[in-house]
Amino acid sequence: MGVSDFIDSAKRLLVTINKPDWKTYSLSVKIVLLGIGVLGAIGYIIRLMAVVLQPVA
Repeated sequence: MGVSDFIDSAKRLLVTINKPDWKTYSLSVKIVLLGIGVLGAIGYIIRLMAVVLQPVA
């Protein structure tokens, strides 16, 4: 794939894309926030298990 092919592909992409409407944007934000919450909960559970299972010195 040469530079000219890349430029042609980029032009086609820019012509076909459009700005998302509010409903699509809102759904994307909700999905991202849900993912952050799930990852945070998993991290919290792992940290909690590490503290509980740590031997008392």
